[in-house]
Amino acid sequence: MQMPPTASFCSTCPLSLFSPSSVTSPTPTSICCLAKLTTNYYPKQLVLPFSSRFKFHTSSNQQTFMIRAAVSIEKETPETQRPQTFLRESEGGDIRARFEKMIRDAQDSVCEAIEAVDKAGKFKEDVWSRPGGGGGISRVLQDGAVWEKAGVNVSVVYGVMPPEAYRAAKAASADHKPGPIPFFAAGISSVLHPKNPFAPTLHFNYRYFETDAPTDAPGAPRQWWFGGGTDLTPAYIFEEDVKHFHSIQKKACDKFEPTFYPRFKKWCDDYFYIKHRGERRGLGGIFFDDLNDYDQDMLLSFATGL
Repeated sequence: MQMPPTASFCSTCPLSLFSPSSVTSPTPTSICCLAKLTTNYYPKQLVLPFSSRFKFHTSSNQQTFMIRAAVSIEKETPETQRPQTFLRESEGGDIRARFEKMIRDAQDSVCEAIEAVDKAGKFKEDVWSRPGGGGGISRVLQDGAVWEKAGVNVSVVYGVMPPEAYRAAKAASADHKPGPIPFFAAGISSVLHPKNPFAPTLHFNYRYFETDAPTDAPGAPRQWWFGGGTDLTPAYIFEEDVKHFHSIQKKACDKFEPTFYPRFKKWCDDYFYIKHRGERRGLGGIFFDDLNDYDQDMLLSFATGL
């Protein structure tokens, strides 16, 4: 059989190559792309571990701070069943509640679609909570017929942000030294690793972050922002699938703001650029962070509709 070209040293395809296309399948489009690829070529097991971490990023100096969650967040407690909400009792009905509902609904629909494609594998679920509020649902499907490993996780977290992290996240002046900042964060994150080496790995993450007033400035307004993205990392390139993936991302962005796709595509290209190798990791997608310069309801729909 003829081997397709390798993706080891690829760059992200230019926007001019992409044309919008429609997908009639009720399965989420990113799942459809991977499902099609898993059946077209010789399957081979491929074990690829994945991890997650908090990242605070500023566009001004491109400096990134990694903050270990365990430092400022309470220890997890395993739960035997899913609660209706992980929010604190006083927070029903606001943007936090709406975002939590949307990511939990998205987790259910994505997991159902993955199981429908795999047919043999089933997700195992772990539910956890924290005494002061917050928690999450972790789901993993492993050694299925199509997926080597698929993870779809949601979390709702309360904690205290160190002043250094707040300055990094909001590009605050070094002269401004707030006290510890109470924060809320919620998000959905997924990585899908097909067994077929000719099918790409897919990652997506969408999150909402909100800070309360600093402990030394009660009554100060809350800060909030959205972040996230979807990206594709193949071992072998199939141009038609790359075009399809990017066209779907563009259509999703264009529903909200025509500038989103070119802006977030470039952001993704830059974010995954490996300087010492002079190449980009994967075939790109979209990426955005610290997004709060549009109507909050619009951004809520955008972040949960992708």
